Amino acid sequence: MLKRALIALAIVLALSTPVHATDSAAQKQQLEAILRDNPQLIMDVLRENSEEVYMIMRQGSQKAQRAAIITQWKADLDVHKDVIFKNRLVRGNPDAPVTIVAFSDFTCPYCEQAAFTVNTLLKHYGKTVRFVFKNFPLASHEHARAASEYFVAATMQDQEKAWQFYDTVFANRAVLLADGENFLRGTAEALGLDVKRLVKDAQSTEVKARIDEDIKDAQELGFSGTPYFLVNNIVVRGALPLDLFSEAVDMALEHANSKKK
Repeated sequence: MLKRALIALAIVLALSTPVHATDSAAQKQQLEAILRDNPQLIMDVLRENSEEVYMIMRQGSQKAQRAAIITQWKADLDVHKDVIFKNRLVRGNPDAPVTIVAFSDFTCPYCEQAAFTVNTLLKHYGKTVRFVFKNFPLASHEHARAASEYFVAATMQDQEKAWQFYDTVFANRAVLLADGENFLRGTAEALGLDVKRLVKDAQSTEVKARIDEDIKDAQELGFSGTPYFLVNNIVVRGALPLDLFSEAVDMALEHANSKKK
């Protein structure tokens, strides 16, 4: 035990003692010799500080993942993504240089989280960003298709109330999962929508076609699962934290501005 403590002390002293640049090589050799002759010391330190080591490794992994994501985004910038916008609601400035397109499912917990993030981004960026919601209800999710049908039907009545419907459904996702169409009808009634017309429109060929178009767009882009986003041409996968999502918006905005020059 004493030997181990002395070795640890030697390492600390070797690391903490100020040295000139010409002495750094000698210090490194000294430290390497101590560790080479006492390999068990490294394992002991790792075991005793396992939580700290885990956090360091995790931070390194997250940093590498972030760098890989940004590298992919840079490659996405000039690769045009063709999606249908006709008859889709736009939230924000219609002429904004950056468009965020969501491919989302009202019953998905990650989509709920991402919806809050997008609303925060819209408030922060103001007139430089607009938002378009594309329905991507997963077949395996109960009530997902119905929620999309009611939302699209709401857009055919009143655009502002349709966005209120969107916000309310995402904010009460757990209630949607529990009550299904009863919740959707109750939400529509509370917002002052014509529920009788809404229920009829939700089952119409036009609503079905719009949702199918959105699903086809997602599939042709290779999207599986939810949520996915386009930030202009940048593909954003999953419910990213606000700071990282903001980097995608900043990158798209900078690229859009550079093309105007």
